[in-house]
Amino acid sequence: MSALFEAVRGQASAISTITRALANDRVAHAYLFEGPSGVGKERAALALACARLCPTAPQVGCGTCSVCERVQAGKHPDVRVVRPRDEGHRNIAVEVVRDEILPFAKFAPFEAKAACLIFPEADVSFPVQHAEAANAMLKTLEEPRAAVSFILLSERPERLLPTIRSRCQSVRFAPLSTQLLHEILAQHNVPEEARDAAVALARGRADRALLLAEEGRAERLLELALRIDDAVESKRAGAIIEVADDLAGSDERDVLLDTLSLFYRDVASSALLGASAPLSFPHKSELLTRRAGTLGAARAAARVQAIETTTEALGRNANPEVAMDAMLFTFP
Repeated sequence: MSALFEAVRGQASAISTITRALANDRVAHAYLFEGPSGVGKERAALALACARLCPTAPQVGCGTCSVCERVQAGKHPDVRVVRPRDEGHRNIAVEVVRDEILPFAKFAPFEAKAACLIFPEADVSFPVQHAEAANAMLKTLEEPRAAVSFILLSERPERLLPTIRSRCQSVRFAPLSTQLLHEILAQHNVPEEARDAAVALARGRADRALLLAEEGRAERLLELALRIDDAVESKRAGAIIEVADDLAGSDERDVLLDTLSLFYRDVASSALLGASAPLSFPHKSELLTRRAGTLGAARAAARVQAIETTTEALGRNANPEVAMDAMLFTFP
């Protein structure tokens, strides 16, 4: 296996699928790399492109020749990385498909023996509610020229048209392990005391762990979650309304709800298993033990369920202020 694929850490199954296809000369005409962001999907897509184009190590990719270097740098004419646009709903316009993507697929490769089209955030580029661009690409995606490969990357493949998904071979990328995330943060010189909260809130994503570790952001979110818990326990309507309003209007509402949910999961685990409980926030074990003694496992678990129900409602465009008030005032 080349160093390019070895650099995709924590994805042994996905990388095995890709490298086996290369070794057997059975590369699919279109792939759908499914999984969370920040786990190596785009790095794997570029490694696959290098393997397809590399003249030094065909079907492997040396990673050091001018072809591989240009692919990695985004400067090779036979590898196009097509990202969502910045404005509006961010979906790719049908004109872009007709004027840029389809001509590339028809006439490439221009220099190498193969060509690749890579679509990061494919579910954003081709969402089911804006199907024009996806429909314009369907026939080419199903029957591309032999030398052209499509690689779609998606965090939410269910948002793609079923006809798009059915034309791609799926390769699943898993969330990264806690141990690997700790290693990645250590390699980026994140202080040890800042890692636990960042890793817990990252949900297996390296990009999110690094972002949350910046300037103690994860610890700050945890402190906000503890303030919400304190307000609820005070049973003072004014305090609850205040934190509900802050939560509803927060730019970080989703990750703050996630933090609160993980906190109550830890409380429930501490109540059930005591000192042997696996915790998302082990550096808060004393606090969690005290909280478990007052709240109990059943009530903590019920709060986790209430947070999940509220998160689902917000995903269906529920009013944030009403949703936060209803959640916090009905916590058991």
